[in-house]
Amino acid sequence: MPLVTISITEGLAERRKDIADLVNASVIRTMDFPDDDRYHLINTMTPDALELQTRQGERVALQLTMRSGRTDAQKKAFYQDVVAALSEKIGVSSENIMIVITENQDIDWSFSDGIAQFVTD
Repeated sequence: MPLVTISITEGLAERRKDIADLVNASVIRTMDFPDDDRYHLINTMTPDALELQTRQGERVALQLTMRSGRTDAQKKAFYQDVVAALSEKIGVSSENIMIVITENQDIDWSFSDGIAQFVTD
C-alpha cells in the first residue's frame, strides 16, 4: 500500500479519477499490493506550478511513498506499465510523466488513532 501523490496539470482535471484508477491498477498489477489498499492525494496544478524542466503540454508527476521491499524489477515494471497506460488511455506524452518512489519502514506509518499499525511490540 503506497501513499500515492498524483500531481496533474489543469487540462487533465476532468480525467483525475481515470488517472488515479490507472495508477492504482498499475501498482496492483506490478508491485503486488492488495486491491483495497488505495491511498491517493490528487493535486491539480497550473502549468507553471508543475515544472518538469522545459517540458510543455499536459504533465503528470507521481510520488509513491511505500514500505521498503519491492524489487528493482517490480519498480521498473511499474514505471513502464503506468506510463504506457497514461499515454495510451489519457493521452499524456510519456516524456511528460515523472515518477519518484520513496521507501520507508514499518514504524513510519500510522493510518489512524496515533497507532503504528505495522509494528507489534
